[in-house]
Amino acid sequence: MTLKYSSAVKQKLAEKHGVSLEEVQQCFANREGGLLEDAREDHKTDPPSQWFIAETDYGRRLKVVFILKNGDILLKTAYGPNQKEDAIYRKYAF
Repeated sequence: MTLKYSSAVKQKLAEKHGVSLEEVQQCFANREGGLLEDAREDHKTDPPSQWFIAETDYGRRLKVVFILKNGDILLKTAYGPNQKEDAIYRKYAF
């Protein structure tokens, strides 16, 4: 699988969330829990968005949101999770 992203996503990660693509790749490599599907009505996509929370190599926790399509990983966003997201992930992904 190849991690793909648009220039707009790359810009949003850097400018809005202060996240690098290297950090996102580290989170994929370091993921320990499962994947969750974003079932919120205003966030539904086809195919469905999936997400997880993992640490970078330096211990920064990030929520990574992506779509699996045609064998590729299409990155939507990545940012530091809030407490609610963290609690949901800990409850349902392990």
